[in-house]
Amino acid sequence: MSIEVPSSLSLVEIEGSPFQVGVALGRHGGECVHRHLVKTHAWASVMAFAHHERITAARALVESRFPRYFEELEGLASGLELPFDEVFAWNCRGDIRAIAPDGCTTVLLPGECPVLAHNEDGDPGLRPGCAVARIASAGGRAFSAFVYPGSLPGHTFALNDAGLAMTVNNIRSRRTGTGLPRMVLGRAVLDCATAGEALEMLASSPRAGAFHISLAQCGARDVHSVEFTHSACSVRQFDRAAVHANHLIHEGTRDECQRITASSQSRQERGEEILAGGGPASDPLTVLWDRQRTALPIYREQPDDPDGENTLATAVFRIDMDRIACEIYDRANAAPLFRFEERRLLPD
Repeated sequence: MSIEVPSSLSLVEIEGSPFQVGVALGRHGGECVHRHLVKTHAWASVMAFAHHERITAARALVESRFPRYFEELEGLASGLELPFDEVFAWNCRGDIRAIAPDGCTTVLLPGECPVLAHNEDGDPGLRPGCAVARIASAGGRAFSAFVYPGSLPGHTFALNDAGLAMTVNNIRSRRTGTGLPRMVLGRAVLDCATAGEALEMLASSPRAGAFHISLAQCGARDVHSVEFTHSACSVRQFDRAAVHANHLIHEGTRDECQRITASSQSRQERGEEILAGGGPASDPLTVLWDRQRTALPIYREQPDDPDGENTLATAVFRIDMDRIACEIYDRANAAPLFRFEERRLLPD
């Protein structure tokens, strides 16, 4: 993998056992977590459920099915110097409350050389603790991912050493239940060798909450759009440019009970409007950096955003038959901060 680093959004390189990886992530984000996150209403509302029976059941499922990620969470709590129960609950936040933050918009461009692009929207107060992390956790695949302070990797955008790219959108489902935390399932995708393996894992796992995950892989022309909830898992391959703005839109899932914020609805409508208008669909930044709807834009930077979210980073994955190239931006209309590349994984 090649890396170019001009600076700004920090780059963190971590290698070690799952526990050591978690500790390093915790130490990196600890100052921001203690200065900002633990003082937010979002944190307090999740902590009210820290000992709920569904959280207890999720903890047992993670420990038995994904012990490596359980160790990463234990290390994360240690590095943050916070009780494990609190850190585990925070990593179940979208499974227990439909108001969970992190909006996000994804553009999917199928074709001879598919493109997958993503705005990562989240609490701007967490910006100082965010990073692009290059992680090699013993027993799993190496990957690069945008990480939030206090959270496992795998719920934003990422690229692993098998040439599998992933982007994730929050779904505010009101029909959650007992199962594996959605963020743990996202973390599990990063250890998959193929999109097919990831799709099978997501479909067959007991799921607590809901996510939208987009998958693309070097050597393949398919771009997969996955909406999973507690009770359903829908997979689509688009034959034309599409946009997804963090609410359920697949025919098999969109009628489920969910919370759609005004921003989420506006971003979906505006993205579809741009693509339908025949604009330069080959450049997803035309969509992701759009601010035409000034009150509820796709690219979010208002201090009074109604969801309390801003666009913290933008990633563009360009998929060829033998490689995936990724560019990461920390602001609109600027040069990319990071460039990553992964070559196609060849059979032994």
